[in-house]
Amino acid sequence: MSNIKENSGVLIQGHIKIYDPESKTVFVNKRNAIHYENMSVALAESIANQGQGFINSMAFGNGGTSVDPTGIITYLTPNSTGTNASLYNQTYSKIVDDRSVSNLDPQRNKIETRHVNGTNYTDVIVTCLLDYGEPNGQDAVDTASATDSLYVFDELGLVSYSPTGTGKLLTHVIFHPVQKSLNRLIQIDYTVRVQSLTGFNEG
Repeated sequence: MSNIKENSGVLIQGHIKIYDPESKTVFVNKRNAIHYENMSVALAESIANQGQGFINSMAFGNGGTSVDPTGIITYLTPNSTGTNASLYNQTYSKIVDDRSVSNLDPQRNKIETRHVNGTNYTDVIVTCLLDYGEPNGQDAVDTASATDSLYVFDELGLVSYSPTGTGKLLTHVIFHPVQKSLNRLIQIDYTVRVQSLTGFNEG
């Protein structure tokens, strides 16, 4: 009589959409890299009710690309290894955990889960809105010529909560530079799909 062994696993995939919710202009629509080591820690801490590990903030940076004098953009590799991984050059961060007292606009910066009964995956939907007046110090209009400006973003990631303030980078995505300026809203819809993979092998 053969033995049947169950092989299980978890697949995590991410996707971001960055757009102006008023004009409907889409700036970025692409998949992202998962930091599997940090994500494994975060999932374990979350389901073990350790009071940390859950998604807390979205980090923004301007160090993910370089542009040569002819306008050719070179994209760096997302940071998805090493427990202390971070954005290449983080310039802004916003709380997206709508249960946090530090979230000043939980209606528009929030985390939801979506699941369809009978399926083996659940989506975590993280919504972040950069309003007209934020970040402080941004340009008045979106005409920046220098891609290394603080708020010309070309990378972002989800960061877990830690009581010490040193949350772990869970995801990282690099994209063509997008300027946040006073004359535009920018919304990020970040989907993280957690899928259970189960199969049976006869041994």
